[in-house]
Amino acid sequence: MMGMTMESDSGEPGGIHHDTPRAMAINVLDNPVWHALTGPHRGLAIGNGRARHYPRDMAPFSAIAEPTEAAYADLAADLPANTEARLFRPGEEPVPRGWEELDCFPMLQMVASDVPDGGDTVGSLLSPADTAAMMDLVAATRPGPFGSRTPLLGRYLGVWHEGRLVAMAGERLRVPGHVELSAICVHPEARGKHYAIALTRQLMRLAVEAGELPFLHVRPDNVGAIALYERLGFATRRQLVVTWRRLK
Repeated sequence: MMGMTMESDSGEPGGIHHDTPRAMAINVLDNPVWHALTGPHRGLAIGNGRARHYPRDMAPFSAIAEPTEAAYADLAADLPANTEARLFRPGEEPVPRGWEELDCFPMLQMVASDVPDGGDTVGSLLSPADTAAMMDLVAATRPGPFGSRTPLLGRYLGVWHEGRLVAMAGERLRVPGHVELSAICVHPEARGKHYAIALTRQLMRLAVEAGELPFLHVRPDNVGAIALYERLGFATRRQLVVTWRRLK
């Protein structure tokens, strides 16, 4: 079942507005890119006012605080020419004047509150010196958006075999109290060795030890990945909408 949210009087998603850590956590996850770029990743953010962008060689995501014309005006101010804004939103929203929608699709947000027992530490910490090997693995597996500076967003762990990177997993969005796991991928020639499970569990353990809850995003039709994440202790919190919008 999808998580339920309510609209606040201010129009901010998130619903329950008590001054508690739990209420804050629900709110930041409803608009994760905004709360990453105005929180732990604010030093990386481009933009002002009610909109922010990641540098495109880190992540192709933008964010607005709320779906108002003023926020979209701020979004347009720092959007590179001929580039779409990829937004994570709590639900479907009208396309504002002067913009067009290029794509729109649902995305499940899954959160884990604990780490399953078992599993060895199979991954070693990757560094910027390993970027070329990471890009080769991404090209072979296509786990999702990944740029030359994506590894700077958090920790990335990898498994090497005969000098080649064959599996990796890392951290992307970071919001107060939570860290998103991303780029979980295994080279086709190394599948069947449970590297994805081991690396994900290892990152989950690091997050919990740091006082953070791991979360991730997955398309609803990726049933294999969803089943894997559920076995690891992730549960669907809610469905978000990813919308790609561009100035006309």
